[in-house]
Amino acid sequence: MVDIVVTPGSVVAGTNSTRDIGTAGETITAGQPIYLDATTNKWMKSDNNGTGTRTVHGISLNGASLAQPVSIHKSGDITIGATLVAGTDYWLSGTAGGICPRTDLVAGMDAIQIGIAKSTTVLSVDIQDPGVTLA
Repeated sequence: MVDIVVTPGSVVAGTNSTRDIGTAGETITAGQPIYLDATTNKWMKSDNNGTGTRTVHGISLNGASLAQPVSIHKSGDITIGATLVAGTDYWLSGTAGGICPRTDLVAGMDAIQIGIAKSTTVLSVDIQDPGVTLA
């Protein structure tokens, strides 16, 4: 699996960003897909190989340790701090907090699309989770 390599200091929300603020439930790095844990009401790293973690509610805009505030990019454009391929769709990977191209998903993973690259630096985030596990 080849995840995109994010430079956390280069993650910046676009002007059309829809955002939220919450509390980290673990150490999170800017640019990672995260979800809101219903039990703890804290934000955790999404993981396509985990149990109960196969969901994405947004992308972290800053780094945070346990119990620290985290800003969440929920939709719109984000400069993700990684080199993208314009027109390529990007998905939740099997690495906690990872993002990968569709071609890197394997059987047993859920098809959770995070967004499509508008350029080599900007990801248009529109999270789609149809509840489908790949065969």
